[in-house]
Amino acid sequence: MKYSILTFFLIVFFLFTNCEKKDTKKLTQNPEYIHRTVKKLTDVIVHDIFSPPVASRIYAYTMIAGYEALVPDFPEYQSLAGQIRDLKEIPKPDPNKTYCFPLASVHAILTTAKMNFIFSPEKIEEFENQIYTELKKTGISDEEYANSLLFGTKIAEHIVSWSRTDNYRESRTFPKYEIRDEPSRWRPTPPTYMTAVEPHWNKIRPMTLDSAAQFAPPPHPTFDTTRSSAFFKEVMEVYEVKKNLTKEQIEIAQFWDNNPFVMNLVGHASFASKQISPGGHWVGISKIACQKSNADIMQTMATYTLTGLTMLDAFISCWDEKYRSNLVRPETVINKYIDKEWTPLLQTPPFPEYTSGHSVVSSAIAVALTSIYGENFAFTDSTEVEYGFTVRSYQSFMKAAEEACISRLYGGIHYRAAIENGKEQGLKIGNWVVNRVRMKKISVEKIDRR
Repeated sequence: MKYSILTFFLIVFFLFTNCEKKDTKKLTQNPEYIHRTVKKLTDVIVHDIFSPPVASRIYAYTMIAGYEALVPDFPEYQSLAGQIRDLKEIPKPDPNKTYCFPLASVHAILTTAKMNFIFSPEKIEEFENQIYTELKKTGISDEEYANSLLFGTKIAEHIVSWSRTDNYRESRTFPKYEIRDEPSRWRPTPPTYMTAVEPHWNKIRPMTLDSAAQFAPPPHPTFDTTRSSAFFKEVMEVYEVKKNLTKEQIEIAQFWDNNPFVMNLVGHASFASKQISPGGHWVGISKIACQKSNADIMQTMATYTLTGLTMLDAFISCWDEKYRSNLVRPETVINKYIDKEWTPLLQTPPFPEYTSGHSVVSSAIAVALTSIYGENFAFTDSTEVEYGFTVRSYQSFMKAAEEACISRLYGGIHYRAAIENGKEQGLKIGNWVVNRVRMKKISVEKIDRR
């Protein structure tokens, strides 16, 4: 009898401790840990005022770090090593040790950012203390906690080492953009007359593209100020649209502005306002898609990762064309040939016009998100609420991308050719990425959103 009672209590103890472990793992696999970490990264990117191309690089590398630190816990997913250019085999966890891989993932993201990408590591450290404490309180043992941080650090070091071979540091010393007195060529615009942003971004190593010029768009209409020319007709369209904007068109333009640094002039006073970049806006949409679909922590991390690497390739491709064509912005042409007092609704960004960055990036990421969540994924975009704008609803990612594209005409900062050809450029990039990057160990069908 005594033996039976003892056996009974041992069984109860075993079941209790086993359930406790399962509950701990369930708690740590809450995708909100990833969402909060990515949001903190976005906040720091906004605070540090990184340009859209540079922000895309930050998102790409940090998200890959988070993905690679989490993937060992999900056998249906696979590493990106060998799929992305020059990314070698990733450090493996020790099979004789226990880990909390969500903690390792969060740590890999934040450590990667601090080691090589941001200017304000102290803002990351404040958040680290909070989120690590929360994860520790879920029941992780001291040994598991230490193992997880060490593994996350190894992943971060591996990703940072890889990032340092992408030509970014070298490009900091390349020649500055040369301003020439040629009417067709881009030049700095009011009110800040900022110098050209990242004129050598096409020298940055892509994630998946064969080259920056792989999806070069067709040439823009030839610069010609003759009233009957195709180019001048596009100029006049920008001019006329501004005069007849509806309330909704104004709202659309402002919603998709996503200029990281806008200089506001009020009389003789001026002040700057910060916003998320175009890529940051789509990172916000990625979060909305994950939460609406109840994506688990691995799908959440995979979503952010696909968004990040697609974003970087899209910016590399777009910037390659921008500084090849070097096309002048509508504001400069209109002020010189039509109306010297004219100003666009949005502040003109400090880089050449063709193609439209938002059109390329939005279309590419829309394809990437559609590959995960489907063609008719309706959602309400609340990303801009914290920046003073309302929400907008869409029937699909492609519908949202199309609105982002046309917003550049409403804003007065792009001609139609840059928008339409930029969209096509982005679709090609998106399809290229989703057909070459395999996260789940299953095939992905080609998706063509035209």
